[in-house]
Amino acid sequence: MKNKVYNVVSILFGLLLLNGGFSKFFNYMPQPENLSEAIIKDFGALMEISWLMPLIGIAEIVGGILIIIPKTRALGAVVIFPVMVGILLTNTLVDTSGLVISLVIWAILLWILFENKDKYKQLV
Repeated sequence: MKNKVYNVVSILFGLLLLNGGFSKFFNYMPQPENLSEAIIKDFGALMEISWLMPLIGIAEIVGGILIIIPKTRALGAVVIFPVMVGILLTNTLVDTSGLVISLVIWAILLWILFENKDKYKQLV
């Protein structure tokens, strides 16, 4: 049962990453109207660096695909880790309104990392 829940949660997490990555290229998700001034300023800074948002989008797409596939899930968690650090720092230091959501997706990422800890032993 635990394995089924883990697989379903991992697939949903991968789809969430795919959605976020494709949205960076096709801009199909509308921006919320109640964004704080600090978040708007941060996103403006990200947009100033022309190659950064496409890089984040590619990392989200590649990481999402890798996380959906059980055999490559451990690699996908490593690929998406830096993006998740940015999400957590933004929701911790800039605007805490999305902190609960970022903590939930961090819990999922940590679960994936924990379940694949044997695969990472050679890296350490």
